[in-house]
Amino acid sequence: MYLLVLSTCDRDVKLCLFVSQALADLGWSQPTLIQEKAIPLALEGKDLLARARTGSGKTAAYAIPLIQRILTSKQTVREQAIRALVLVPTKELGQQVQSMIRQLTAYCSRDVRVADISGKADISAQKPILMEKPDIVVSTPSRVQAHINGQTLQLQSSLEMLVIDEADLLFSFGFEADLKSLLCHLPKIYQAFLMSATLNDDVQALKELVLHNPVMLKLQGSQLPGSSQLQQYSVRCEEEDKFLLIYTLLKLGLVQGKSLLFVRDVDRCYRLKLFLEQFSIPACVLNSELPIHSRCHIITQFNQGFYNYIIATDEQGLENPARCSQKTQEKGKKKKNSRKKGKDKEYGVSRGIDFHNVCNVINFDFPASVESYIHRVGRTARADNPGSALSFISHTELPMLMEVENALTGDRTHDSVLKPYGFKMEEIEGFRYRCRDAMRSVTKQAVKEARLKEIKQELLNSEKLKTYFEDNPRDLQLLRHDKDLHPAVIKPHLKNVPDYLIPTALKSLVNPLKRRKKKKNKAGGVMLSSFKKNSRGKNPLKSFRYTRKKREKKAGKS
Repeated sequence: MYLLVLSTCDRDVKLCLFVSQALADLGWSQPTLIQEKAIPLALEGKDLLARARTGSGKTAAYAIPLIQRILTSKQTVREQAIRALVLVPTKELGQQVQSMIRQLTAYCSRDVRVADISGKADISAQKPILMEKPDIVVSTPSRVQAHINGQTLQLQSSLEMLVIDEADLLFSFGFEADLKSLLCHLPKIYQAFLMSATLNDDVQALKELVLHNPVMLKLQGSQLPGSSQLQQYSVRCEEEDKFLLIYTLLKLGLVQGKSLLFVRDVDRCYRLKLFLEQFSIPACVLNSELPIHSRCHIITQFNQGFYNYIIATDEQGLENPARCSQKTQEKGKKKKNSRKKGKDKEYGVSRGIDFHNVCNVINFDFPASVESYIHRVGRTARADNPGSALSFISHTELPMLMEVENALTGDRTHDSVLKPYGFKMEEIEGFRYRCRDAMRSVTKQAVKEARLKEIKQELLNSEKLKTYFEDNPRDLQLLRHDKDLHPAVIKPHLKNVPDYLIPTALKSLVNPLKRRKKKKNKAGGVMLSSFKKNSRGKNPLKSFRYTRKKREKKAGKS
């Protein structure tokens, strides 16, 4: 029944054979540091407050003890009940946690059932799921509270374990009232885990509310991987230069692998997407206005290698909450309501979501806080994989750059964490006229139309075709989210890069025009020959004379 898989200097931990088999299927031969420390303590029944950087395996660190304890308790009590509740700040993270738990329960899915109720479905539609009493429920605090108010969820008598994942985000996402209300409906005795990347004041407040004599695990001094794994760069450039630089980096292939591009707001997402479309560089936009099914489908396909570039914004909850409240107080209520309309409050890209094999994070707009920088850059260099982060810094963003530097170095050294990106802007000056040409096409009206068009498309994909995709899952795989929106006028000449524009230093690395021509010839594409090319090849007169002789011979034979 049990198999020894975790061995530490303090103790040996036996895990259920079902869990061990699932871990073997996932290829996890060794636990991460957070897993090694947290799992034995959790199985002993202790409350935990764990701080570890993103990508360190926190989800499995609490999921494995949950599954193990449920399997153990079911050996004596067979009655079906909701035994564990996992609270997350975003719907995307909710789906990801459910997916991870399902992978870990692959060999005991009948004994341990998990349900994610964080989606936008109606409360009544989720009632049948909760009536079956899944062992583990994953949700946002507001959705749990809605079910408790609607009397479709009862936790007072059966709950044994509570997990709060990404705890440092819950209050900043506006869940403080929901969480405090929810805690009144929990039993007096339960085991609790708080998992977080940072230990801020919100986490300390949660600790007082939820935990009882917890064990604190502060595993990494640094909140980001070391320089051997994560390379961080910055480049000074103003607004126009940002667009010029991103165009040349992507078009000349200087940025290799899957990349996340972060901007400050949704308008900037579409402005950048339309700009890149001018040069035939496809990219997806991921923002809070899109339906949850579309957002999760984009992330899934990105992880499967369908897309190389995602443009995202971490607008929700990642700014300093005090700063956000000051801003909202300054603006009128009417404006505030109109601005928030249509956006999903429980949306978050830069935190929690596990983007697979991200090679680069590009901060097109520098984040507004140190936490936001850590959370964005934490999307790459996860586990033991290498990664790089490149930040574009304008003169107005220099004070925040200094804050980030001070936070990451801890004021212990004068060495800069964000190394200067050795890129000579004068080398790409020849591309500037193309950049300006493209920027003129991307007007405010074009951005507005693009936002409207994509939201309509994604709503159609997400709602109207939901039943169709259930019957035809292959068609769902073929559905793409990086198609051109085309409200801006596309100029065909911008698609290719002429050889004379490529800087001399880069010519040995890139020659996209020649490569493209060769590919077209091999594929047999239609290409109009020039007169010069004709004159070097067959002479029309000679070929005519040759053809005539051939015909005369044939006539003589007949």
